[in-house]
Amino acid sequence: MNAKADFDPARLEGFLARQFGEAARFELQRIVGGQSNPTYFVTYGSHRMVLRKQPDGPILRGAHAVDREFRAMSALHPAGVPVPRPILYHDDPDLLGTPFYLMERIEGRVFPDGALADADRTERRALWMGLADAMAEMHAVRPDEVGLADYGKPGNYFGRQIARWTRQWTESQSDPIPELDRLAAWLTANQPADDARISLAHGDYRMGNVIFHPTEPRVAAILDWELSTLGHPLADLGFCCMAWHTSPEEYGGLLGLNLAALGLPTEAEFISRYMAGSPDMAPLTTFHRAFALFRFSVIWVGIADRVRAGTAAAADAGKHGAMAKRLAARGIDAIDGRH
Repeated sequence: MNAKADFDPARLEGFLARQFGEAARFELQRIVGGQSNPTYFVTYGSHRMVLRKQPDGPILRGAHAVDREFRAMSALHPAGVPVPRPILYHDDPDLLGTPFYLMERIEGRVFPDGALADADRTERRALWMGLADAMAEMHAVRPDEVGLADYGKPGNYFGRQIARWTRQWTESQSDPIPELDRLAAWLTANQPADDARISLAHGDYRMGNVIFHPTEPRVAAILDWELSTLGHPLADLGFCCMAWHTSPEEYGGLLGLNLAALGLPTEAEFISRYMAGSPDMAPLTTFHRAFALFRFSVIWVGIADRVRAGTAAAADAGKHGAMAKRLAARGIDAIDGRH
């Protein structure tokens, strides 16, 4: 997990001394993985923290929004939603090269794949139920009651999102993906009526983005709030349910696995658990599943474009483009009723 920091650690140590007083112990460890924002474990005296910062160099407008992450957690932590306690936000890039924030370090378990290979079979269903419970708890918070009324545009969430991701796809220089074109047209023609439901939408709510309690099947912390905004709660539910519509090779999905033998719930069981905590929620439909797959496919198109342009580190653009095509094909399967 060790890797070189993208800033001078001595500058951070001096900053922490000014914030918390002198301490004999200072440790910095970079977390290597899929984080788009550089992330570090920081130990300073008795303080065990996590630092998140923007990456160095030019970034797309609105991307790597560590300020939004900090704001969302600052609003949700007092409301009892399981998020790390925010400690401070520092917007001056002179110190570490970019803005950054500190939050408490939560001890627990992270499971990178939906099949929960690292968990005991007897606990896997309960872990998925815990994921559903935490999502319902997050969506139960009214944004206007926690200072987030202006956190995004209210209303017509799906219409705006379809337009945004369709535009990103049509402006891409990637190879043609007919499945994405068909999905965009289908989603536009099959939008449900806007029910005016507004919640804080996480934007990337999935098994790999939460920390579970060390011994209990409950979520101790929801992480990675970079894509959060005001939105529709069924967007998060549909995104999380992609696990049942993608294979293990397609970002750790469950499609094709023997769920009962592995101790994993069905999609219907997971949705039912979420709905138990959101009793007045509209049902999840094919539209929401197809939208999630369409959006995620276009996200992979964007990754491939950045790799091709040399602004993202990865092995090759073709790999990411292939993932985009596979996810789009899963979206077509969904609207055609094949899974």
